[in-house]
Amino acid sequence: MGMIVITGATGRLGGRVARRLSAAGLPQRLVVRDPARAPRLDGAAVTIAEYGDFAASRRALTGAGTVLMVSAAEDAGRLTQHRTFVDAAADAGVGHLVYISFYGAAPASTFTLARDHWATEEHIRATGVPYTFLRDNLYADFLPMMAGRDGVIRGPAGTGRASVVAQDDIADVATAVLLGPSAHAGLTHDLTGPEALTLAEMCEIMTEVTGEPVRYHEETLEEAYASRSSYGAPGWLVDAWVSTYTAIAAGEMDGVSSAVPDITGRPATPLAKVLSP
Repeated sequence: MGMIVITGATGRLGGRVARRLSAAGLPQRLVVRDPARAPRLDGAAVTIAEYGDFAASRRALTGAGTVLMVSAAEDAGRLTQHRTFVDAAADAGVGHLVYISFYGAAPASTFTLARDHWATEEHIRATGVPYTFLRDNLYADFLPMMAGRDGVIRGPAGTGRASVVAQDDIADVATAVLLGPSAHAGLTHDLTGPEALTLAEMCEIMTEVTGEPVRYHEETLEEAYASRSSYGAPGWLVDAWVSTYTAIAAGEMDGVSSAVPDITGRPATPLAKVLSP
C-alpha cells in the first residue's frame, strides 16, 4: 500500500483518522503546518508543509501510497492552495488521494464553498491520480456552535432539511477507504446521517439532549446579512455563512445516503447520540 499520509491531523477530522490508524498499529505520516500542535501517536512521523507550498508538499508526499486530503481552512485563496497540493501529489506519484469534499458539490451550488470543493474534485480528476471523494453533509457535531448565546439558531433555512453527519462516522469511512483504496477508486461517497431534519427539528433534539432550550428563528435574506455584518468578516465569508442556510432551504442538503452503513458495517449515528454527553 505504501505509506499512509494524513493531512489536517491537528484538526478534528484528520486527528480522528490519525488516532484510528495509530490504534490499529499502522505507520503513518502526518502533514502539518505547526509540528507543536501535531498529535503524539505511536507509529506516526510528522512532516511540515502547507497546501500552498508546492516544494514542501511534494517532499511530504514522497513515497505516499494513500493520502487523506482534508480540505484547507476557509480562505479566499483556498482553491489555489488545493490545486497546488494536488499538483504536488501528482508529481510525487501518490497512489490514491482521498479528498474530503462537500455534499452536493457542484459549480452552481447555493452554498458558495461547495463550488470550491467541486473545482478541487475536477482538478484531481484532471491529474489522473486515483481518487475517492467523500462528500460530507453538515457536521452534526458543530450544530451547538450555530446557536447564539441566547440559544437561538438564526438563518434563512426555511423548512429545508439537512442530513447532518457525525464526524466519527466520517472518520470511520475515511479510515476504511485509506486501508482499502482499490475498492473505492473513482467513487464519490455521499456521507450523511440516518435522517434529514429541519433546523427546527434539530433544535428540538438539542433541547431534549442537553436540557438547555434551543430554538430556530427564521430570518429573511436581508436580516441574515444584517445580523452578521457586525463581525467585520470579508464579503466572501459572510456569503458562505448565509448560503449555508439558503442551501438548506433550497433542498441541497436533503437526502439520506447508505454510504456510512455500507462502508462501516453499522448504522449512521443519529443526531441525539452525537450530542449526548
